[in-house]
Amino acid sequence: MPNFLSEPATTTLNVGELLERHFGYRSFRPQQKEVIDHVLKGNDAIVLMPTGGGKSICFQLPALAFDGLTVVISPLIALMKDQVQALQGNGIAAAYLNSSLSYNEEQEINRELRSGAMKLLYVSPERLFQQGFLERLEELNVKLFAVDEAHCISTWGHHFRPEYKQLHALKQRFPEVPVIALTATADRTVRGDIGHCLGLKAPKTFVSSFDRPNLSLAVLPGLDRWKAIERIMARHVGHCGIIYCNSRASTEKIAAKLQKIGVKAEFYHAKMDAEDRSRVQDDFIQGKTHVICATIAFGMGIDKSDVRFVIHYNLPGTVEGYYQEIGRAGRDGKPAETILFYSYADVQTQMHFANEIEEQRYKDVVVAKLERMKEFAEAQVCRRTILLSYFSEDSAEACGNCDVCQDPPKYFDGTILAQKALSAVVRSGQKLPMSVLVDVLKGSHSHEVTEKGWDRIKTFGAGSDITAFAWVQFIQQFMHLGLIEVDYRDHHHLIITTPGEAVLKGERPVRLVSPDTVKERQERTKRTRQVVAEPSPASADLLSALKDLRRTLAKAIGKPAYVVFSDASLIDMAEKRPTNLYEFRLVNGVGDHKASQFGEAFLNVVKERVG
Repeated sequence: MPNFLSEPATTTLNVGELLERHFGYRSFRPQQKEVIDHVLKGNDAIVLMPTGGGKSICFQLPALAFDGLTVVISPLIALMKDQVQALQGNGIAAAYLNSSLSYNEEQEINRELRSGAMKLLYVSPERLFQQGFLERLEELNVKLFAVDEAHCISTWGHHFRPEYKQLHALKQRFPEVPVIALTATADRTVRGDIGHCLGLKAPKTFVSSFDRPNLSLAVLPGLDRWKAIERIMARHVGHCGIIYCNSRASTEKIAAKLQKIGVKAEFYHAKMDAEDRSRVQDDFIQGKTHVICATIAFGMGIDKSDVRFVIHYNLPGTVEGYYQEIGRAGRDGKPAETILFYSYADVQTQMHFANEIEEQRYKDVVVAKLERMKEFAEAQVCRRTILLSYFSEDSAEACGNCDVCQDPPKYFDGTILAQKALSAVVRSGQKLPMSVLVDVLKGSHSHEVTEKGWDRIKTFGAGSDITAFAWVQFIQQFMHLGLIEVDYRDHHHLIITTPGEAVLKGERPVRLVSPDTVKERQERTKRTRQVVAEPSPASADLLSALKDLRRTLAKAIGKPAYVVFSDASLIDMAEKRPTNLYEFRLVNGVGDHKASQFGEAFLNVVKERVG
């Protein structure tokens, strides 16, 4: 009889000791400890952490604590490979099963699984539901399922994958095994859908802050993108960055132009063979390549902390995708720059893709999410506030680090206007789409208004003195400020939020931008600014030597450089300059396995350079 019961962890070490021993970290990031404790008690969880927030630790550490196997469902082969190599580099028994393996390699992994030695197994949803695979899992001691990129299960998510819908079978087949679902990007609607689609039992949702204050945000007109890129490159000489494009042709074209002006650039897209993609990725991680021009296929799971800029050459289709991609910049906590080029032609291109979707319900979601991305690009309020409100995080303060804050439009007290609109939303039973809300406020006797009797509510015509164009602008600002949200599950009706209720009660003022001041924001990128303080010559020399050693060791063991040590660990090493193994273990990211495997070599380099 298979053992489905997920009993409390049997390890004699506490989770803090496991974290330090295996991963070399002496403290948890926000929410990690709470998530881990919850899962170790056998409970289901939904975890939202931004890119670089440490989601993987939330299931990798319980996997070490549980006396059994953790199965990780992941959508991308490259992502599986990166995480498994990193785990193996920390001395943890982990493997993946996918189409890239030979028959003999698969058989060896199956032998390890049967022996009970394996701690983590990564599989795609397609492999999970191949005939006989679940039956094989029933014969193993499975203690935890981790569903990575969990937004893929939701029709309302930005990367819906139909095969993820089958994952509800896990709870049916393994009812007592806890499931942890993880994503970097999901609004409130998607969060609820994840729990429902997976059939989770009273899951607790953990939401980390999505605020990345070290990232500057800017939107530039897409008129002369190359000239703007040249200026950006001029202030990022020697820095690493990513340029995201919507087409393979664009990645190749821009990479070639960058190479002509002396930038170490490469392109990356899905049509390249696996060997070339791996080479480009490794060269970028090791610092041989400074700029990657890529489609969205690039960046998932890559451990590179010193990306100083991310450019979107074209408009992304969703706010979620945009946020995930800019989140690959500045993961070392230092200032980084994000730039989005925007033109209406990009909107038309995205609409073309949307119109090719056959299922109307899914098409509606894609169009609605594109509209929110378009609103972000055209916004005249703090862009960070818009991003945070999109993910249901309240932020009353402007960031001071986006183009709108640094070149602000004129504001006026819009509290009364907001109260009129919010009152109409509430009095309609929260059943108004935005276009109909404008008609109600304007006092229009359109068919949509009179059919539902909304011409009889108290706020009908309360904004008749305001133009329809202005009301659309104002309502978009109410969304950006987090006062109302779109319910994608219910005909895109507007619903009021907790901050919106505070405005209705007169407890919170509202500042709005006048539509008269809406103008195309001029580029301010000609001004040179220091993005990151350069290290001292001595520190830079040591860091360069440490990176050279990392490259040599990685080549010797046939692994990517980050499997040896991450950039963040090398930077910490260069600053701390350890002289013995005890001090070396105090470097962030150095666990027992890596200290034993690489400590002597890195200590010798420090000694040679520092004396």
